[in-house]
Amino acid sequence: MTPTIVILIIISVIVIFIIAKYNGIIQMRNNRQNAFADIDVQLKQRFDLVPNLVNTVKWYASHEQVIFDKILDARKAYAWAWSIDAKIAANNDMTWALGRLFAIAESNPEIKANENFMQLQSELSDIENKLAAARRFFNSSTNEYNTYIQVFPTNIMANMFNFKSEIFFEVENREEAEKAPNVTF
Repeated sequence: MTPTIVILIIISVIVIFIIAKYNGIIQMRNNRQNAFADIDVQLKQRFDLVPNLVNTVKWYASHEQVIFDKILDARKAYAWAWSIDAKIAANNDMTWALGRLFAIAESNPEIKANENFMQLQSELSDIENKLAAARRFFNSSTNEYNTYIQVFPTNIMANMFNFKSEIFFEVENREEAEKAPNVTF
């Protein structure tokens, strides 16, 4: 073998390696985006259901305008969100507001007895269960992607092409989410 052939073989192996690693990163990133598509469907249903829930409660708790405004703002933020991160942030805002809304309902027997509220709450519970399952799959895909771009030698390719670790879909502040909201009438 001549030195030229050896050099061509080495260059070919390096090029094939770079292409394979780059394509692997793209595949992992696409798997993560595909996993979020399942979450997106559930979130759209959730964001469409919430205004009906708000209208049921609004009659009884019109003084809680801050919560209703937060729900509307979160819904608007979700509608205008272009990135997965922005959609996750809008979801976190909606989750906070829904927690406060349910606290109002719990403290008001008329709302809890309202048939529309009970049906909407049941539908929301179903969506939340589906969302939890989709979130687990998304977080698994995110973990696989993040791990793939962080291990050697793929991390070299990831850095070269500016691939960054992605965020998980989690409750933004668990301590705050687990606190019972303070509702006053």
